Amino acid sequence: MSMDFEKKPLAIGMEDFAEVRQAGYYYVDKTKLVTDLLRSPAKVTLFTRPRRFGKTLNMSMLKCFFEIGGDPAIFDGLAVSKETELCGRYMGKFPVVFISLKDVSADSFEMAKEQMGSVIADTADSFKFLLNSAALDNIDRDKFRGLTNRHMRDQDICNSLKMFTMLLSKHYGKKVILLIDEYDVPLQKAFYGGYYDKMVQLIRSMFSQVLKTNSSLQYAVLTGCLRISKESIFTGMNNLRVLTVAHEEFSDYFGFTDREVRELLEYYRLEDCYETMKEWYDGYHFGDSEVYCPWDVTNYVSRLLTNPKARPENFWANSSGNDAVREFVRRLDTGSTQRELESLIEGGRIRKEIHPELTYRDMYSSVENLWSLLYMTGYLTGGPDEDDESDMPLYELFIPNTEIRGIFTGQIMELFREETKKDGESLERLCGALATGDAAGVETAFNIYLRKVISVRDTAARSGRKENFYHGILLGILSYKADWIVSSNRETGDGYGDILVETEDGSLGIIIEVKYAQNGDLDQGVELALEQIGKRRYDEKLRDDGIGKVLKYGIACYKKRCKAVLGE
Repeated sequence: MSMDFEKKPLAIGMEDFAEVRQAGYYYVDKTKLVTDLLRSPAKVTLFTRPRRFGKTLNMSMLKCFFEIGGDPAIFDGLAVSKETELCGRYMGKFPVVFISLKDVSADSFEMAKEQMGSVIADTADSFKFLLNSAALDNIDRDKFRGLTNRHMRDQDICNSLKMFTMLLSKHYGKKVILLIDEYDVPLQKAFYGGYYDKMVQLIRSMFSQVLKTNSSLQYAVLTGCLRISKESIFTGMNNLRVLTVAHEEFSDYFGFTDREVRELLEYYRLEDCYETMKEWYDGYHFGDSEVYCPWDVTNYVSRLLTNPKARPENFWANSSGNDAVREFVRRLDTGSTQRELESLIEGGRIRKEIHPELTYRDMYSSVENLWSLLYMTGYLTGGPDEDDESDMPLYELFIPNTEIRGIFTGQIMELFREETKKDGESLERLCGALATGDAAGVETAFNIYLRKVISVRDTAARSGRKENFYHGILLGILSYKADWIVSSNRETGDGYGDILVETEDGSLGIIIEVKYAQNGDLDQGVELALEQIGKRRYDEKLRDDGIGKVLKYGIACYKKRCKAVLGE
């Protein structure tokens, strides 16, 4: 199947609203955000959402709506255009400062300041007309020239945003709308770079000057992934409204709703892919809305348009380092926390206190705070427990979908492989049993592996993926046997064998077929595994390679138990 020529292209990763609309890309209409912002106005509004949920595109849309000199035609046919009175009062009526801090990412404070200066100077480039403004005097013009200097002093950076609003307000005779996108990225990078306190001080001073008692400011909207502690950044700011993933207001403006996904799939004639899309990318609960990750949906639709048989992938997971999950998994030092993670991966729910206001330093100070971090950044979802009446409300948390479950299990497997590599004695014990045909020894050794470290099983997945989980554990163990050639899902005979092993000298071959034992029937599981090896002639490839001795193992797994049998 190929996309019809008359179909609109997908705007994957595009964050410029004007470009999306003018070039005719498919756009999921989120313009009612403007209406709700204006009907429940706050001087300063902060939206916190996970990455890749459309924050920047929405901010660009707000800029296009409010900005003097914008093109009103790009809103034709969209929801906000039906609000004729509102559009008449607000569309194209305000000077707008739009600044993104997502590229302020450096290993040192001095380099971060250089990057901040560049961002400010780039913003100033779009306002060069101020140098010829009759409303400004020579002192004002000198102040503006200071904003074009890419090597700013700390104080100049702190004053910059307020200076923009003051000069623009003076030129236009109107108050200014300020949009700050990804406000917390510099703080995150500063935490990892070791200069967090200095960056906090810089950002706090910049925000305090522009957002507090600024007579040139009409409204300000900020976005980020996290709400940084008020005492840390937004000190004394009583005009701030914070809307996190837990709030019902504006809950469906970031992410795609189920209706929007159905309409998108119908438009591209991919209705048959709805259930797969839902299983993999739906399940995020923002306030009272359930939404999909837009990045995942658009990327998967794009793949399907070129390959109708394309399998879903971890698009969201692969767009970042997933540091929060990695740190959480490495800190699972108590049996209760491990059991809670096991329950989540099985599809269960847990109850936890959530602290929406934390500093980066606090976030990584304990496992309990990491629960809050995982919730705020989209790795866990949920909402307040309606039956809870405690002073500190509990949240019911769960893993939203198959993709996120894969991130957790992937990090667990990575740690498992690291621990396995250190344990040479257990590794040799298992491999020795495999090489000598000692099925009982294989069973004993593998059972120990399943119980140790963080052996979480993917029992929430369909049967095939359950088998893949145990397959991955066994493959991870065997990959450290230096003199064995280990292959996975290799074509042989009339199919693809789970795991094939050849010794370097060609004296021995091992075939392992892994089955998930439905309802815990391990005996039936090993029987099916050995039957598959024989029926599909998995030993054919090894025999053709001149290997005379071939051992065939059927291994059945259920939760943290396994059974191994040597076939004939």
